[in-house]
Amino acid sequence: MRDTRFDARSSEWIGDMTVWLRDHAEDNSEQLERLRRGLRRAREQELTPRQREMVFLYYDRGLKMSQIAQKLGVNRSTVSRTVKRAKQRLYRCLRYAL
Repeated sequence: MRDTRFDARSSEWIGDMTVWLRDHAEDNSEQLERLRRGLRRAREQELTPRQREMVFLYYDRGLKMSQIAQKLGVNRSTVSRTVKRAKQRLYRCLRYAL
């Protein structure tokens, strides 16, 4: 036996809230596009060629770090460290650019 008064209609209520939130959400497409442009520019200008290559393979191509390591002939930890440093550099760059 359920004590909560919302149990009988909980799924309807969640659906109603989802529709309301979607209808009343702010349009942030302009901000997202500005962020995408900034990210593209930062990847081209701020990353080393090696960082750019590893970030491309990891995020754009969806390869695992072990696959990247094997493809480039380096240790997996080198790939991990390089991607981490590239990510940190991009975060710093984008934080100040926006």
